[in-house]
Amino acid sequence: MSGMTGLAGIDADTSHVAPDMIETSTVVPVATERTRVRVPMRFADGYSTTADVVTFDELVDSREHLLLGLGDWKGAIERAAGGGEAPLVRPHSECLTGDVFGSQRCDCGPQLREAVERIADAGGFLLYLRQEGRGIGLYAKLDAYALQDSGLDTYEANVALGHGEDERDYTVAAQMLQAVGVDAIRLLSNNPDKAVQLDALGIRVTERVPTGVHLSEANTRYLQAKRDRTAHTLDLSAA
Repeated sequence: MSGMTGLAGIDADTSHVAPDMIETSTVVPVATERTRVRVPMRFADGYSTTADVVTFDELVDSREHLLLGLGDWKGAIERAAGGGEAPLVRPHSECLTGDVFGSQRCDCGPQLREAVERIADAGGFLLYLRQEGRGIGLYAKLDAYALQDSGLDTYEANVALGHGEDERDYTVAAQMLQAVGVDAIRLLSNNPDKAVQLDALGIRVTERVPTGVHLSEANTRYLQAKRDRTAHTLDLSAA
């Protein structure tokens, strides 16, 4: 499956994605909505919006993932059903260090902030996925940071710890989207693997929409590894 062509004419290296995830995970178990609550949100820079936060039963991994409906998400679904463009969606993997503590070693916090505003403007969904450290967990991610400090890149460090380069599985993302009536999306992501997996799971990706490039002195090597090893859509000409 390596070198599989992704959307928007981008060649996606899927060699690090489990083959069964791409080839056979086409029938997604049904998840059901558990709770929906309105949550006002305010970020450190003053930006504020309101999200409909949805929880689910019957997610395949039994973790507490969240779907946030932002902006006119109901209208976005209706417009798509009438032949308009699909809702804008970002599957965002949890990153405690970046999302909460503002770590500069990655670009997760700025991507989260950007995604919320862009999705709120367009109408769509943020999927907050409990997949810390590309699926290896918080402590293992910090172990990987220590190895990166000795010279390994972010993918080599995961492998050195006995993990895959990227252990994330987007089945729960597909379950949540299908539970709220979404089967086609515009994908807000630089990661071609997300498009490959979601398409295989029955969520049609009509467009890949890149995020901004959130470059810092501390995350340059990290972003270069994502660009060079897993074909992320990143222009690092300023690096």
